[in-house]
Amino acid sequence: MVKAYSWLIFCVIVWGSNFVFGKMLIQHFSPTVLTELRLLFIVMFLVGLAAFKKAFASINKTDFILLFVLGVIGVFINQWSFFAGLQTADPTTSALILAMTPILAGVLAAVFLKEKLTVRMLLGSIIAILGIFFVVTKGNFSTIHVDQGLLWIVLTMVTFAIMIIMTRVLSQRINPLTITLYSNIVGFIVGLPFISALDHPIRISLQIHDWAFLIGTAVVVHGIATLIWNQNIRHVDASKASILSNLEPFVAMVMGFVLLYKPITGVEILGSLLIVGGVVLSTLQRKKKVSHSG
Repeated sequence: MVKAYSWLIFCVIVWGSNFVFGKMLIQHFSPTVLTELRLLFIVMFLVGLAAFKKAFASINKTDFILLFVLGVIGVFINQWSFFAGLQTADPTTSALILAMTPILAGVLAAVFLKEKLTVRMLLGSIIAILGIFFVVTKGNFSTIHVDQGLLWIVLTMVTFAIMIIMTRVLSQRINPLTITLYSNIVGFIVGLPFISALDHPIRISLQIHDWAFLIGTAVVVHGIATLIWNQNIRHVDASKASILSNLEPFVAMVMGFVLLYKPITGVEILGSLLIVGGVVLSTLQRKKKVSHSG
């Protein structure tokens, strides 16, 4: 059990750090180039893994259409909006907005999958939204200035919630590795024509250490950490695991301080506590195992 928790905490540290890693990478690569390169290395990793596990499966037409939509919305748009947002958005605030994903996923599940929406969930949502307002306005509600990058991060959160719901539906029929592999391939192929359309100018670093950082973080964040999480989640109570995943904003805060020398403010800490508290309150009663799709 201790071993399982240790691995899960490792995953949370990796995912929380991804906000800071993204902020660092976006200085050297333009958003669509960065999205496509990361997807390329994730796909290469997943193809190797699927070949090793013999996880290539044939899928019917309906599932292919769902996987295509998942690849476009849950992979390409999700990844692109993340990096486009991090050009100007603060990594800690971005992590806090993305911490709201389980709440939105719960609302979508209630609408599309007819799952129950509880009073506890609504209450938790209100507390978490208050926390977001607190962080975005830096505690001064009279001056609401929303950075354009944060709007892209909100789109990342919405597409991530859609990805969770679609993955949940598809995983009843298809192996999670197959879903991840095929949707990432779709996301990569669909995104290629958008490089010249979305990136002005196109920026690609020529430094070897930037490429090593890009490849390493792509494979570890979206490949290895996801596998470790899905492997160890079986040994842990799902509600406790979901609380662990809510620690990502705090990891982003600490990593931002360590790597970007960004001071941690009292407003951020208070806002974080409200958001994480709200998310925990609204998702605690769910006893299902939570799977992270990267």
